[in-house]
Amino acid sequence: MTMATEPCRRTGIGADRIRHVHTLGPHGTNLETAAHEWLHRRGIDGTVELHPSLEAALDAVPDDGEHALAACAVYPALHTLTFSNLHRLHMVDSFLMPTHNMVLASAGASAPATVSTHPAPVGLVPAEAGSRLVPSNSQAAIDCAAGRSEGCITTIVAAERYGLRVLRDFGPVPMIFTIHQVFAVDAPAGRLETAGAQL
Repeated sequence: MTMATEPCRRTGIGADRIRHVHTLGPHGTNLETAAHEWLHRRGIDGTVELHPSLEAALDAVPDDGEHALAACAVYPALHTLTFSNLHRLHMVDSFLMPTHNMVLASAGASAPATVSTHPAPVGLVPAEAGSRLVPSNSQAAIDCAAGRSEGCITTIVAAERYGLRVLRDFGPVPMIFTIHQVFAVDAPAGRLETAGAQL
């Protein structure tokens, strides 16, 4: 079996059209930083809008090609989000960037019994603690500060924002971030057009 060498192309798709990047909030997530970094690297004077999840973001984004989602390689169920939306969600770029330092933090406890965490870094939760899953690293810090858990796995940025005590600093994590243009393509299933911008 041979692999096709002709690049995959779809009419109207191209990262150069993107002016607005939507991603995971609240403020302080690695994805927020990555979205701003992508716009900066490309010299785009654009906007970043935060959402409670990438799924919620996709529901809110127009299909005009000027909007995109910023995701990362370890976002839970990114494969499901991608393959369930092939008609409008198109990966157009990716880049390597370190995350903020990931930390175990608390509002006071030195050995938290319950730790709020996004599903992706759940492996950083101490073995003796119980995990409480939340939608983002920033939300983990918010919930910890509000007393919904004794500790959290979060970013150093979020820990400082919400006045938490850092118990352990895991450092930055090299991460692949992906940019998915939102652009409706009305084409028969399984057939790709050969004109337009390269995917």
